[in-house]
Amino acid sequence: MLNDNSITTDGLIVAIDGPSGAGKSTLSKLLAQRLGYTNINTGAMFRAVALAIKRSGISLDDHLAIEQLCNQLHIHFKNDAGVETVWLGDEDVSRLIRGSKISMLTSEISALPVVRKSMLELQRKMAAHGGVVLEGRDIGSVVFPDAQVKFFLCASAQARGLRRHEELIGRGELSDLEQTIAEVQQRDAADSSRKLAPLIQAADAIPIDSTSMSIEQVLEQMLQVIAQRRQK
Repeated sequence: MLNDNSITTDGLIVAIDGPSGAGKSTLSKLLAQRLGYTNINTGAMFRAVALAIKRSGISLDDHLAIEQLCNQLHIHFKNDAGVETVWLGDEDVSRLIRGSKISMLTSEISALPVVRKSMLELQRKMAAHGGVVLEGRDIGSVVFPDAQVKFFLCASAQARGLRRHEELIGRGELSDLEQTIAEVQQRDAADSSRKLAPLIQAADAIPIDSTSMSIEQVLEQMLQVIAQRRQK
């Protein structure tokens, strides 16, 4: 049931792409709540795969073993009173997949065709009936090129590194600001240069630079765009 601040919608597919740390996860969750939609965090799905691969000890060169592992994984999301969690089987891995080592490994494994094929099939199955918000790096360009609404969310590497640094500190983890900014830049380079489904802005995506904007300001801009699209 929608609350008084929600916007009734028609089962659209909303794609939010952009680099690491641009605010995609936070905004996709808030946008889904306002629209009464299901939020699908595709980045968390790849992070869960990276965690599973790390635990298994499988070499990144062993594509057959990775494919078999992906086919066995059960990745899903839960929402308990507005708190979204990521599950790998019967384990809540929400915190485990947010570490810097998993972030860098995610960039590597997300470039593997066997991983992308498995996750693409799962993402399309999850969103088959619309009424979803998906965030990632190739949602509007590869996974759902016909999505009715596409956003490309970006921000400076310095701003994104600071956000990530503050997130880690807030969780009680050690973090060096300059190193975190460097890791953001490394992730950008890896995501943009990979041969399979690189990070790009879809031609019909609406760019939003959140460097100097609050979450609330970006959210309102997205809601205005969706309202205009529905009127058309």
